[in-house]
Amino acid sequence: MPLAISGLYISLTALLTVLLTYRVIKLRRTHKIGIGSAGNEALTIAQRVHGNLLENAPIALLLLVVAELNGSNNFMLHVFGGVWILARVLHAIGLTRGQGGYHIGRFWGMILTWCVIVGLALVNLFAYVASL
Repeated sequence: MPLAISGLYISLTALLTVLLTYRVIKLRRTHKIGIGSAGNEALTIAQRVHGNLLENAPIALLLLVVAELNGSNNFMLHVFGGVWILARVLHAIGLTRGQGGYHIGRFWGMILTWCVIVGLALVNLFAYVASL
């Protein structure tokens, strides 16, 4: 069974990951920082934006793949995938603009991230119960 929908959102997440990685590398080169952040706040924030994506992506995307393999509705998969991408962009913008503090984008980015993870977990739990 092809995993075209999951593949779409995994690919978009991969592109976002590369973009955020590039931002970290650019700051490292600009400020001549090889390891860590050397107290540079912009680099610390860029590292956390990148790190937070990498911390949440595996579980969210694995749940999306399993939901697709379980035969979930295509529209629902696109809703979860679209909200996932929106959430991660909001979080990246919010954490950056809020300089590590509160920002509405950071807040909604994490709320939506958790909604996607919990929602997909419930979809997969329901698929399991339905298969009994």
